[in-house]
Amino acid sequence: MIYPIYIYGSGVLRQESRDITPDYEGFGQLVQDMFETMYDSDGVGLAAPQIGKSIRLFVIDGSPFAEDDPSLKDFKKVFVNARIYERMGDEWAFNEGCLSVPGVREDVMRPEKIRIRYQDENFVEHDEVFEGVAARIIQHEYDHLDGILFVDRLKPLRKTLLKSKLQKIAKGNYRASYRCKQTK
Repeated sequence: MIYPIYIYGSGVLRQESRDITPDYEGFGQLVQDMFETMYDSDGVGLAAPQIGKSIRLFVIDGSPFAEDDPSLKDFKKVFVNARIYERMGDEWAFNEGCLSVPGVREDVMRPEKIRIRYQDENFVEHDEVFEGVAARIIQHEYDHLDGILFVDRLKPLRKTLLKSKLQKIAKGNYRASYRCKQTK
């Protein structure tokens, strides 16, 4: 099932997500549906809040970046109940976009390395370090679990310059090639 993507201005995107347990109803199907929705929308990551669910779950597939970074060729993962507990290295700029903020791309500064604890789709615990573009994708999706969007991480001047565009998106004035939904 392909879910509609909740768009900037939707309340669910600003909520802090809750942990889930292995008995979360329909979990396996939800993970499959999230990958299907992400691929249908041409994304490299998708967090549950973006489909209206305030749970600590996101999926990623970094393979579109494999040409520049071969380590991402088979980088497809599910993150459940994730917690980033260490950010390391210099911050670096990367041009990010978001399915929930259609038509907006901006350079965002983020640390080059992270250490994260999470469970996979089988609820097996992991504690790993990621760096480069992999860390970037994870941090972007992870932010959704805490109600943070990439535009919140922009420098004040860039935020000011984007304010009217974001207001238009929140009012439903945007274009997207995928199904969208907006709520208050």
